[in-house]
Order: sequence, then structure tokens, then C-alpha cells
Amino acid sequence: MFELDLAYSVLLVLCLIAACGFEFVNGFHDTANAVATVIYTNSLRPWAAVVLSGICNFMGVWLGGIGVAIGIVNLLPVESLVDQSITHSLSMVMALLISAIFWNLFTWYFGIPCSSSHTLIGSILGVGIAYSLLPGATEAAVNWSKAQDIGLSLLISPLFGFSVTIIVMFIIRNLTKKTSYGASLFKEPKKNAPPPTWIRTILILTCTSVSFSHGSNDGQKGVGLVMLILIGIIPSYFALKSEANPSALVEPLTKSLAIMNTIDDTPFSANDRTRLNNAKLLNQRLQERIDGITTVEAIPKDERFLVRKDIMILDREVRHILDVPELSLSPQNRETLTASMGTLRTITDYSPSWVILMISVSLGTGTMIGWKRIVKTVGEKIGKEHLTYAQGASAELVTASTIGLSTNLGLPVSTTHVLSSGIAGSMVASKGIKNLQANTVRNIVIAWVLTLPVVMVLSGTLFLIFRAIS
Repeated sequence: MFELDLAYSVLLVLCLIAACGFEFVNGFHDTANAVATVIYTNSLRPWAAVVLSGICNFMGVWLGGIGVAIGIVNLLPVESLVDQSITHSLSMVMALLISAIFWNLFTWYFGIPCSSSHTLIGSILGVGIAYSLLPGATEAAVNWSKAQDIGLSLLISPLFGFSVTIIVMFIIRNLTKKTSYGASLFKEPKKNAPPPTWIRTILILTCTSVSFSHGSNDGQKGVGLVMLILIGIIPSYFALKSEANPSALVEPLTKSLAIMNTIDDTPFSANDRTRLNNAKLLNQRLQERIDGITTVEAIPKDERFLVRKDIMILDREVRHILDVPELSLSPQNRETLTASMGTLRTITDYSPSWVILMISVSLGTGTMIGWKRIVKTVGEKIGKEHLTYAQGASAELVTASTIGLSTNLGLPVSTTHVLSSGIAGSMVASKGIKNLQANTVRNIVIAWVLTLPVVMVLSGTLFLIFRAIS
């Protein structure tokens, strides 16, 4: 398979199965985030809720694009970690997978709503940091700029979910307080009795929205994980998009080089001047490698990853140069440089359809299993009162909106933390901070705080062990 020895082919298949396993676990770990409200308001029977959620998760992955997936791939500069030793690549992949799956299963077993996003990102950062500790490691092992964006996204989104849900609850209360149905929105649902049709419709729609949004964001993390595996282990086949036309990149390379040649680097620091010269050399080398080549298959297999590496480093250098305060460049030239780098990245930022389908199926089927543990936490243990119609709808509406916005920005967020924060916000909006169950909130916060450091240490340690014995 892919010109690998039998043993490595088996390991590759096992890694892909493990990646699907991670997304499967992600599915049943996060099912509660979508179905808890419709189950606890008697809007849908549990089996109907999880089947609907599974279908919507599948569609979310399939139709959600790959912006978040590329963000996951770019968090770990694979071009820095991959070398000629396939065992080193396997060390990276196995450390990622084992750490991410272990922590997801551990928190699920104890019924703690934990973020699969934190888990995967912590695993990636741990491997990158561990790589930088290896003797002779000189290249950047973590894209800290991307890590900062993702970190802010993961930090702000729960706070956003908590505060905006309180505002939405306030708006609903004021808009409905003089209506005949207003009071029923804020009362505990009658046991085994479905809500009025219009309320039920709203709750089912918000459940559907959260499930679709979850698939479009969390599902892409699985796609990114699979791409890390494929690029790391068999870069000759997956470093570049096979359908792309490399010669079409010559024109943007020529334009960008012409602009870089006009830059006056006299006021630059020595480091910035070096990076500008490096960008020019990379540009010229890329043009020589792809000039006249119309298919990726025409590039020698041992050079395809080198082409990817040059594109990724060139893009990084150009973006750094554009941020140099001393740079004097017209807005038009800035725009042309940015657009040229975006065109180059079309050959590196992609995912095959079969990868997206594989993850869609894994997340969709996982969603239909194992939901009970965390549904009980979300539905009963965050607040001291039973979830009301208004609370369920408000929390899910805010969650779906937050995740959808983050997906459009290409940023991963934690569905678990956004919805849990939304539920907490709805409880506070009803009867104040005293309406929260301190023990559950404390456990969720502890899991939120511990996930990154624990998983980073675990994945980094495993990576160094695997590298030592490979």
C-alpha cells in the first residue's frame, strides 16, 4: 500500500482506524451537547434525538468545508517534523492518537463534559514542544501564531456562550412576559408530556443546528488529524493536492517575487532582512521546480514534500514580512502578496473526499452511542432546577451561532464548553449564581483547566519515548 512495507502498511491502517476511533469517541462524548435539551424538555424521545443528531453531525462534516481542518494541520508544522525516517513520523502520529483518545475516554467514563478540541490541540502542542527538545532540532515545531488564535478562540467562546445566553434569556423573558404562553416557557416541563408544538419545533430546530454546527467544527478536527497522519507517513502521495496544476502557481510566484524585489530592506533588522532574502530564494527555487509541470504526478515523488515545504515556509516568511513595522509597501502590493500566497496554498490546503466521508461516518455513528452519561450531567447537574424550555432553546441557539461563526473563521471551538457555559448562563439568568451546582461546575472547570497541560505532557512524553525506541 502506497509503496510501504507490509508492517508499515498495517501501522498506517491502524493509525487511520485510530483517527476514526477518536472521532467516534468525539461523537458519543459530545452527543449530549445537542440532545440534552430536547430530551429533558420531552421534545424528542432519546432514540429519535440521537439519530437526528447523528444525521446532522454527518451532514455538518460533509458540508462544512475544511477551514478548521487546515487550522489543525497548520498548528503543527509537519514540514519541520517529517524526515526520511517513517518511524519518526509514526512516533508523532501514535503519540497524538493515544493521548487524544485516552483523555476523551477517561473524561467520558466519569461523565465529565470535556472538550475534544482541547484534547486534540493539547496533543499536537505536546508533540511539537517535545520535538523542539530533541538534539539538533532547529526549525519551529509549533506554529505559535496559529496556536495563539486557537487559544483565544477556546478561551473566549465559553465566556461568550455564558454571557450571551443570559442576555438571550433576558430578551425572551421581556418579550413574552405579557403573553399567555410566557410563563410556561420558564416552568419545569411536565413529566412525560411534550411541550406545545411551537416550542417543540423551536427546540428541535436548535438541536439540529447544534448538531450540524458540531459536525462542521468538531468533525473537521478529525479531518485535520487524518491529514496529519497522511502527510506525516506518506508525504509523496498527500503532501500536494493531486488534482492541482503546479504550473498555474508560476504566475503568482512571479508577481510576488517582483514585489519583494522592490522592498527597501535598509530599515529592517538583521533577522527581518534574512527572512526577506530567504523568501526570495524559496520563490525562485519553487519556480524552477514547477515551471512547465502541469500535474502533481509529474513532480518526482521525492520532491513533492519538498515543494510543500517550500510553499509553507515561503508563506510564513511573507506573512512575517508583511507584519514588519518598517515595511514600506503600497496597499495594492500588500494585497497582491497576500493573494499570491493564498493561491499557492490551494495546492497544500486540501482534503480528499474519502477522508471527509470517513470522518463523517465516524462522527455520525459515534453520536448515536454512549450519550447517557454526559446527557445526565448537562441536563440535571449543572443547575439546581430542571431545564426549562427557555433555558434549553437559549443555550442551544447561542451554541449553534457561536460554533457557526467560529467555523466560518476557520477556528476550532469546544462545543462541550460553549453549551455547558450556555446552560450555566441560563440557570444564572433564572435565579442567579446560587442556581448552579457547585460540584458539577467545579468538575467542568477542572477538566477545562487540566486538559491542555495533562494531554501536552502525555503526548510529548509518548513522542520522546517512541522516538527513542524507533
